[in-house]
Amino acid sequence: MLKNVPALLTPDALHALASMGHGDEVAIVDANFPAARVARNRDARLVLLPGVSSAQVLRAVLQLLPLDDFGEHAGWTMQVVGDAGALPAPVAEFRTLLQDAGERPPEPLERFAFYERAAGAFLILQSGELRKYGNILLRKGVIAVD
Repeated sequence: MLKNVPALLTPDALHALASMGHGDEVAIVDANFPAARVARNRDARLVLLPGVSSAQVLRAVLQLLPLDDFGEHAGWTMQVVGDAGALPAPVAEFRTLLQDAGERPPEPLERFAFYERAAGAFLILQSGELRKYGNILLRKGVIAVD
């Protein structure tokens, strides 16, 4: 056991997050996302976190992972098919969590563009989220002393 580490982050999840470098991306995805196929096809690390929501996973990850501040965006969500302007409940929660952490809001991506970007992720954390559109991508930044 470790102190001050969110309990839902398993040893596998912690190791994978610690192994990420600047610019690597992590996909936090819902239970319906084709995570096993995407991970297998791109040799990404897949960690299953059943029984927790995607927002809970995001909250835990934000406690440990610095987000990239070099680009225009460091986070992306999936747009609602047929209604790109809609704001699903999980995405609203993501936006609030990012804002509370002092981060920029995520950029919405069309569904297949999201899948394509997620296919390049270093790590996929699959939650037990059953609500639609409970998916977010984050790009890791740096921790610096200067």
